[in-house]
Amino acid sequence: MASSFFIIGMIIVTQTVVGILGNFSLLCSYIILHFMGYRLRSTDLLLKHLIVANSLVLLCKGVPHTMAVFGWKHMCSDVGCKLLFFLHRVGRGVSISSICLLSVFQVITISPWNSRWAALKVTAPKYMVLSIFLCWILQMLVNVIFPFNMTGKWSGKNITEERDFGYCISIFTDKTDNAMYAALLLFPDVLCLGLTLWAGSSMVLILYRHKQQVQHIRRTHASSRSSPESRATKFILLLGSTFVYFYILSSICQVLLALFGQPSRFLVDITIIIAACFPTVSPFLLMSHNSSVHRLYFAGIRNAKSSTIMRKV
Repeated sequence: MASSFFIIGMIIVTQTVVGILGNFSLLCSYIILHFMGYRLRSTDLLLKHLIVANSLVLLCKGVPHTMAVFGWKHMCSDVGCKLLFFLHRVGRGVSISSICLLSVFQVITISPWNSRWAALKVTAPKYMVLSIFLCWILQMLVNVIFPFNMTGKWSGKNITEERDFGYCISIFTDKTDNAMYAALLLFPDVLCLGLTLWAGSSMVLILYRHKQQVQHIRRTHASSRSSPESRATKFILLLGSTFVYFYILSSICQVLLALFGQPSRFLVDITIIIAACFPTVSPFLLMSHNSSVHRLYFAGIRNAKSSTIMRKV
């Protein structure tokens, strides 16, 4: 049993370290590109906030849970437990909202000028900053009550009904209040998930119609002109589908946790691992499809080579 907990702990710590390094390096790349004067796309602002949100999820859940798995007790006070859970919930919510906004924004961008979304093609980028700001504020307001139902595992409080989450415990109150608050927490997630699925299906339909039109055009420059948008759309579809897949798995585990009054330690650990999959994988998906980051890496390699040549001369 101890060996299985050790293996789970190693998986969690590997996820946390790899995910944090990936998100941090990608965020640094965007910052360097900004100071180098590269003109970033309008969606890059959303991706930056997605990176920050994913980093919060990994830092506020992966690090303390790894310490709890390895038996490092008393590392988290009552206040620290509440703060970590609050920041984790906010980061998770902003990650969901960012994927939703990214998908909806891309649908508006690639929609034909004769569609009903044509009027938003020009105005949508202007509301990008406001939309992101509202996402952070909304998630903070929705999750502000969450810390009141959590307490540190080693706070010394006498609690009759509780649910163990590794380094924190959830306090059971009135079942009706818990159900109402669970519905309040679930509503933004379900709304964002529905919009993401709708945007994904719309993008697939638009790409299919565009492919049918291109097949009737013999000139190659017409198809090459639209290829960057097609590649960006396919990447956002990949990012969104990856998110939806891991979100559904995570939601199944969350439902199982809610059904069991005293969930097993193994179920809690598996839930943590699945919840950290998307924040860990997403920065590497972004790196593989972001041409601006590729230019930065290639520029760094060229500068390193030139510096080496100059030193030899």
